[in-house]
Amino acid sequence: MDFVIRRAAADEYDDLGEITAQAYLGDGLLAFDDSDWYLGELRDVAKRAAAADVLVAVRDGVLLGGVTFVRSGGPMTDIAGPGEAEIRMLAVAPAARGQGAGEALVRACVDRARATEGCVRVVLSTQRTMHTAHRLYARLGFARAPERDWNPLPGRDDITLLAYELTL
Repeated sequence: MDFVIRRAAADEYDDLGEITAQAYLGDGLLAFDDSDWYLGELRDVAKRAAAADVLVAVRDGVLLGGVTFVRSGGPMTDIAGPGEAEIRMLAVAPAARGQGAGEALVRACVDRARATEGCVRVVLSTQRTMHTAHRLYARLGFARAPERDWNPLPGRDDITLLAYELTL
């Protein structure tokens, strides 16, 4: 591994926000493409960093990607309950994919969860089409939790998010 995983610095927020937004757009993960309301959330790294831990993978000063780690009860949780941490907004720049940055970011979140008193599980949501991510989660020991699948846009059956969990 020729990159480091660390907390995002404030002067990296804009770049990380754009990497995240472009990753979601480029992979066709937004229901309304470039007019999707969620783009603003993806770009607002400062908001995430104020409520959770934003981690980045960096090589020679270049951002490769990032992820948001939300502790139990944090304001950014979607599906995490008591005693659970949540992984959100994992994104790796297209040019950096396949080099292990995404896996290292997920592993860093799992390590943080293990170091968090009272945390017994890590959860996350993913889209049906994110097959590479599904393989990564399975390889790291996450299991599907279909009873936790959910829809951020009720009435749109094509937006159901799949839940995964890892018991620590």
